[in-house]
Amino acid sequence: MTDQSIGTPEQLRDPNYTPPLYKAIPLGIQHVLAMFVSNVTPAIIVAGAAGFGFGSGSPDFPELLYLIQMAMLFAGVATLLQTITIGPVGAALPIVQGTSFAFIPIAIPLVAGKGVDGFAALFTGVLIGGLFHAFIGTFVKKIRFALPPLVTGLVVTMIGLALVKVGIEYAAGGVPAKASGSETYGSLQSWSIALVVIIVTLGMKFFTRGMLAVSAVLIGILVGYVYSILIGKLPVESIVGSWNGSAAFALPQPFKYGFELSFAAIIGFCLMAFVSAVETVGDVSGITKGGAGREATDKEIQGATYADGLGTAVAGIFGSLPNTSFSQNVGLIAMTGVMSRHVVTCGAIFLIVCGLVPKVGGVIRTVPIEVLGGGVIVMFGMVVAAGMSMLSDVAWNARNMVIFAISISLGLGFQLEAMNLAPGSANALQHLPDTLRILAASGILPAAAIAIVLNVVLPTPLSDEATEEMSGGLSGHKVPGRN
Repeated sequence: MTDQSIGTPEQLRDPNYTPPLYKAIPLGIQHVLAMFVSNVTPAIIVAGAAGFGFGSGSPDFPELLYLIQMAMLFAGVATLLQTITIGPVGAALPIVQGTSFAFIPIAIPLVAGKGVDGFAALFTGVLIGGLFHAFIGTFVKKIRFALPPLVTGLVVTMIGLALVKVGIEYAAGGVPAKASGSETYGSLQSWSIALVVIIVTLGMKFFTRGMLAVSAVLIGILVGYVYSILIGKLPVESIVGSWNGSAAFALPQPFKYGFELSFAAIIGFCLMAFVSAVETVGDVSGITKGGAGREATDKEIQGATYADGLGTAVAGIFGSLPNTSFSQNVGLIAMTGVMSRHVVTCGAIFLIVCGLVPKVGGVIRTVPIEVLGGGVIVMFGMVVAAGMSMLSDVAWNARNMVIFAISISLGLGFQLEAMNLAPGSANALQHLPDTLRILAASGILPAAAIAIVLNVVLPTPLSDEATEEMSGGLSGHKVPGRN
């Protein structure tokens, strides 16, 4: 329930209202807690794919600390662009930015097994993709027709499906343990840690209210962290050593990993920018409807997209993955009823401070991979569920069934085939040029491209008889509850 002492109902619906600082600061930190785990997880996953993640023993492992630090710092910077604004950049709304899961399937093929050597092309792609994302802001309202729920729901579902395998591998003990054939991989101890996180997360989500429910994943990870200490999985000495070995303050380094033009990276990040832009439009609309009971203006949508893109471009310069608006914080605004952008500004400043203090990342780096696995199983499963929810708004006529069937068959098929990389084995994508192979391996881009093209070119309506043979007669079956 909203604390009416924060302000009058009119003030609470006003983005420019500033509550008293002693109330604004805790409310801002609450926004950070709701997105903290989701924000740093993509950096950890990409580092693991590159070969220097948790448990890898790689000499590059200290670089993970820098990636975590940058994830926090530039989520805060991008959030400030949204709340404070610079000219036309920013929506002047309480929009929380964070590292996007959507780009992970694009990033993984670019860096797989290359260590830090793959990061020059990756972050150059992030920089150029971010600039293109900002350019989309000039016509974002006009492209929404090409991305109906059928396309966006398919893309979000594909993102989740691409990531669920990562959650299982982490919960079982991590990719390095799997690759080395370690007997500890998939052990009862590993699964017990992951299950503790999952059980606590579900308990907090469904049996508590308010901030406890919103921060369920974070609380689950904290409990799993303590459990790991109690069973001896995580020695206290390693936590102390990581804390003492991390600097108290450090500035980001521009082009730390170099600059390298990769067409696969540039095309991949530019194409996914369309999806991210539409997601931001939805989040902006959700904030204005949930917090102020009105539709978002064209200026707000355009400013939010500009901030999305420029925040990503700046992040790429300093070694951070693309940023996007975080939907969980949209729900938090609807729950608290506090529309003030200055509350979120407080949270952004807190994120920036954390990003400038490597000791925070040093502690995060000690989180056992199984603990993170339990958390991401929940998060990635929710990504799939979000996609399914979008698809529930689709009218499942014969035309849409054909579009979905062909898109997911090719997209998911390419994605699964790309995982068949055993030495000496053939691969269906092996004869494609490097750029096309990397893009196809993501699964998401071919699925989205096919869905967009078919949605534009297939006639409406397509007769049911046209798909009767392909669907085994199921196309003629009406969905219960639908006309």
